[in-house]
Amino acid sequence: MLDKLLKYTIGAAVAAAFAASPALAQKVMIALPGVPPIYASVIALVAEKEGFYKKYGADVEQRNFDNGTAAARAVVAGDIDLAWGPVPGGIAQASNSGAPLVAIYGMPNPDWVLGTVESGKTCKDIAGQPIGVDAIGGARDIALRAMLTGCPDIKFDSLNRVALGSNTAPAMVAGQLKYGVLHLDDVAVLNAQGKKVESLLVMKTTNPNNLYLALLGRKDKVAAKRDAMVKVVAAHIDAARFMGDPKNADKVAADASDTGHSKEIAKEALKQFLAIDFWATKDDGLPKDKVNAVAALMKKIGSINADKEPVTYEQFVDPSIWKDAHAMVK
Repeated sequence: MLDKLLKYTIGAAVAAAFAASPALAQKVMIALPGVPPIYASVIALVAEKEGFYKKYGADVEQRNFDNGTAAARAVVAGDIDLAWGPVPGGIAQASNSGAPLVAIYGMPNPDWVLGTVESGKTCKDIAGQPIGVDAIGGARDIALRAMLTGCPDIKFDSLNRVALGSNTAPAMVAGQLKYGVLHLDDVAVLNAQGKKVESLLVMKTTNPNNLYLALLGRKDKVAAKRDAMVKVVAAHIDAARFMGDPKNADKVAADASDTGHSKEIAKEALKQFLAIDFWATKDDGLPKDKVNAVAALMKKIGSINADKEPVTYEQFVDPSIWKDAHAMVK
């Protein structure tokens, strides 16, 4: 009886060791938006550089895409397993084309602002002026359309939008344009260069129920690699908690070097992003009311075609991945 028990225990231990072995882990390709990656991507950079992927046995390869919209399209095409892509754009894509996108972990509080380096301007002054966005139909472009609900005198289709990838702030620093859709770290860069930014429209004011990025995958790939997906999300949860601890600010700033920011800018940006609870740590960052509100907004502003119905929360979000990942982190 004792021999049988020992054999069973040893066999179970060996099986568990093989199951946890990184060599046997399914590789997950993750797309990061922006070249260089935008500051929101720091959560993935920290997960990699601080060893959180390794901690949970996740075999991850990261690739940079020009913007989150291009990354989400690569997911639909089957070229990438997951992408940190814009929730509004993902909802519009799934609604318009039936793309089998699913969100498994999100960033619930977008930091978008429509800013200018000229003083004394209002949102009405953007008429006829070049405005920096990432891509036509990209995350910044969609954010601009959404924020314009706070400036009803301006028609979106009449605006002169300039596609610059993640380089809107550098273009404004160089004096190539005076208006742009910006992140908080973009604002920090401009202010540090003596280009004081005035906010004309702010997403949290015009559309407080909006969402920013989410880990988007194709439903069939997420199902086929579910265990690996859980490990990836667990690593991101742990990374978000690490970033939220003030004593890790210097490490996070160093990990953020891929964004092209100096350590000082990265630390200042981290402080501002944490102040708005940018990276989710207590839930999956995809609350049902916000997801449905974003879907309704995309329909209202025309990002979802008139003959299409918005996807529902149940169709677009898989909350079970985060639940299992959260249990693993705890």
